[in-house]
Amino acid sequence: MKEKELFKILSHNTAETESAGALLAVSVKNNDFVALYGDLGAGKTAFVRGFASVAAPSAEVGSPSYGFVNEYEGTSYKICHFDMYRVESDDDLYSVGFYDYDNCVILAEWCEKTPQILPNKYYKVKIDIIDDAARMIYVSLVSK
Repeated sequence: MKEKELFKILSHNTAETESAGALLAVSVKNNDFVALYGDLGAGKTAFVRGFASVAAPSAEVGSPSYGFVNEYEGTSYKICHFDMYRVESDDDLYSVGFYDYDNCVILAEWCEKTPQILPNKYYKVKIDIIDDAARMIYVSLVSK
């Protein structure tokens, strides 16, 4: 597996985390996959909100925790924002129709729980909590 770092950002607040998401949004195209990693409260949804501010400016982004997926119609492509936190097996993914999603950019939170869904090429976003406000955000392109 090859991993090429695209950028890393030290974020001091939610607005800076959103800006990091917006920065990635200008690089992706339809059918790309963005895998998000980070502890609870790290800022994964804030990152997606920033991403959507570029790709789907009118979207009201919220966590898909209870609905599993939120879809946002974008200007160039649709965003499918998944939360994998409660996924226990492939059966869970099949039962909610995950494998039927296409023709969109997939942003999936908690990919550490579902490595089997990762395509051969994807963007990896890892958010590390430094303290109550600061986050280190690493963005890379991974190819298997």
